[in-house]
Amino acid sequence: MTPLLKPVGFAILGGVLASASLQAAEPDKAGVEFFEKKIRPLLVQNCYECHSTKAGKSKGGLLVDSREGLLKGGESGAAIVPGDVEGSLLVEAIHHQGLEMPPNNKLPDDAIALLEKWVSMGAPDPRTAKAKAVAALKKGIDIEEGRKFWAFQAPQKTAPPVVATFANWVRSDIDRFLAAQWASQGLTPVADADRHTLLRRVSLALTGLPPTPEEVQEFVRDESPQAWETVVDRLLDSPQFGERWGRHWLDVSRYAESTGKERNIPFPYAWRYRDYVIDAFTQDKPYDRFLMEQIAGDLLPAETPAQRNMQQVATGFLTLGPKSVNERNRLQYIMDEIDEQIDVTCRAILATTVSCARCHDHKFDPIATRDYYSLAGIFRSTSTYSGVTNGKRTSNDGDFTKLADLNPKPVDPALREKYEALASDLEKAQAQFQKQAANAKKNKNKANKQEVAAEAKALKAKISGLQSQLKELGYEPPAPALAMGVQDASAITNCRICIRGEVDELGDEVPRGLVPVMVKSAPTIPADHSGRLELAQWIVSRENPLTARVMVNRIWHHLFGVGLVSSVDNFGVLGERPSHPELLDHLAVQFMDEEWSVKQMIRTILLSHAYQLSSQHSAANYAVDPDNRSLWRMNRRRLDAESIRDSALFVSGQLNLERPEGSPIMKVANGEIGRNVKLNESDLERTHRSVYLPLVRNEIPEMLGLFDVADPSLVVGQREVTTVATQALFMMNSPFIMEQATAVSKRLLQDAKKSDDDRITLAFQLCFGRPPLDTERQQAASFLSKFSDGKNTAAAWSNFCQVLLSSAEFRYMY
Repeated sequence: MTPLLKPVGFAILGGVLASASLQAAEPDKAGVEFFEKKIRPLLVQNCYECHSTKAGKSKGGLLVDSREGLLKGGESGAAIVPGDVEGSLLVEAIHHQGLEMPPNNKLPDDAIALLEKWVSMGAPDPRTAKAKAVAALKKGIDIEEGRKFWAFQAPQKTAPPVVATFANWVRSDIDRFLAAQWASQGLTPVADADRHTLLRRVSLALTGLPPTPEEVQEFVRDESPQAWETVVDRLLDSPQFGERWGRHWLDVSRYAESTGKERNIPFPYAWRYRDYVIDAFTQDKPYDRFLMEQIAGDLLPAETPAQRNMQQVATGFLTLGPKSVNERNRLQYIMDEIDEQIDVTCRAILATTVSCARCHDHKFDPIATRDYYSLAGIFRSTSTYSGVTNGKRTSNDGDFTKLADLNPKPVDPALREKYEALASDLEKAQAQFQKQAANAKKNKNKANKQEVAAEAKALKAKISGLQSQLKELGYEPPAPALAMGVQDASAITNCRICIRGEVDELGDEVPRGLVPVMVKSAPTIPADHSGRLELAQWIVSRENPLTARVMVNRIWHHLFGVGLVSSVDNFGVLGERPSHPELLDHLAVQFMDEEWSVKQMIRTILLSHAYQLSSQHSAANYAVDPDNRSLWRMNRRRLDAESIRDSALFVSGQLNLERPEGSPIMKVANGEIGRNVKLNESDLERTHRSVYLPLVRNEIPEMLGLFDVADPSLVVGQREVTTVATQALFMMNSPFIMEQATAVSKRLLQDAKKSDDDRITLAFQLCFGRPPLDTERQQAASFLSKFSDGKNTAAAWSNFCQVLLSSAEFRYMY
């Protein structure tokens, strides 16, 4: 058992130093990806003309086409100081404060924000000699050569190795793969975790909540061989499982309830997608079906209106990204939205940075610009209904998808049937009219134009007649429920290459298709299909080398704190290599064989002996494997923001485990958050689970933001973990923590028959899932005695409980 840590300030200071050391030592892969997707295109588009080696003599002596050039700077000095936004001349220049870059037109606010964020991240930049050498070796994109890279080869299930050294230790195939590496490195696994530690670990991992004292007692006393298996199955069946693991998926699907960017407009129906995700994990929906529904749910058959609604809501996955509604160029807005859809699909599901090929061939992975625009054609042929569009300052009900009414009011069946038939005819006629209008714009033949005009006139008359008939019926159907989602566009079209990403500089038209390096036999996309269904089918195909691997790796990451591939969102050249490639492939194939069951994969991992190891230190092992990549012990981890908040509410007895209906965002005014729309503070302080708090871009609840909640504008498979003084200050001074501490103390004091010793024991069991050590019991009793002095009993217990909630042991799992 881990004793209660002593003075909080020293523990936090040590954590800050340790964290800083780790951050300085480890390369920032996420930062490199951020540069490739967000920063390099900005520099190419706005700076290279005057400040690159290809520009001849650079203006002011500044070169921005290499990291060295930015650090060296020009006549005015270094252009960037990594980590120092205010001290970087580049930031001063883009704000047009003295220096002015670009000289004639100031960059948009969102572009300035991206550059500032990049500098604050330490200005990660792969354009070094090593990176250039990697790129130079490629000499163009060779698909066949690219397919030799480990991530683009289909996973193969190999027989687990037999390791005599650990024959009595192994309990599963996972253990055999790990033990083989230990044997080759001279490592020895540490001892098993005690039952108190193990139950708290798995409870937090599967539900995001600590175990109750009764659950701990039951597990500690259960001496049956199935005790651990019983606990695992109980937690997997818990309704809280879906809320915990659904939140992991919401991180990578960049779930938020507003547009973000310059005009932060609410998404009043985003919560439907949130609830869909939580339900999918609770029900253990097969992962391949889960993906199919999110990419092409509107195109899948449905047996009931409820199923059709659910599948339509699932496609909200493609609509939730940040939107720059200030963008006046309609085509630019559409292409930016398409880029965001390509990025979330490829990074969340395939862990590849395909969107880096928007402006140029991918600098590291075998993905050409043509490949990017093949995918872009699929999404160009898809209509996105997010409720907002460019040039508008509010959301519009007409820009959402409509769901079927599942509880229609009683009405004459014949009347309703006739109305629905006319409404269907009207919808088809309107879609046909829009399609003809689009074709008319493309048609240069005058004779054909006249013919199209005549057809359009006839369609207009038909539409007018249908509208009149509907009006005469007098039947008013109920207002439809609305949702965010996508549907195939009325006009199916390929995409032309945007040279250097510029929407007004067009190159060749590219047929709709998939990414060649990942496809052995590309499916044929019918001329009248967007290609989303074919894209979804390919993504979940067993021949796809990435989908199963990526999800298994994400599951492993959430259970062990680090993935078998530590760069969970990037399996490309810039990503890390698997620490145990055969084990990753073995589990990926098993995942598919077991019908893509997430719960079964989690169960398999949890029943391994490796998961049940303690987190204790071993000097001998550390000398060989200081990063614990061979998993000779369990990694110690800080809880994420939601688990810290939910656990505080849970131990205080204040947590509301009921799912709230909808979201408070439905009730806010339709306008711009932060400008003419304010969020209700009480909505941010609700006692429901944190996954149900309104999550608005640029308005993240304080506690979640402070403890590193995922940035809802990015695909985040691995959250940052910072240790900063403000976290300790929050735990010691925030009204929220004080309120929970008071509530815990009331739980302890409510039974007047309990002794103080019993109350101290219960406090430790609630907060840490274990009884106190003798020294802790004595220290607690001494503190309570001195603080209360017989007069301030309630305050003494409240302060004692706050110490426990503020401790490192409460915020960490071991």
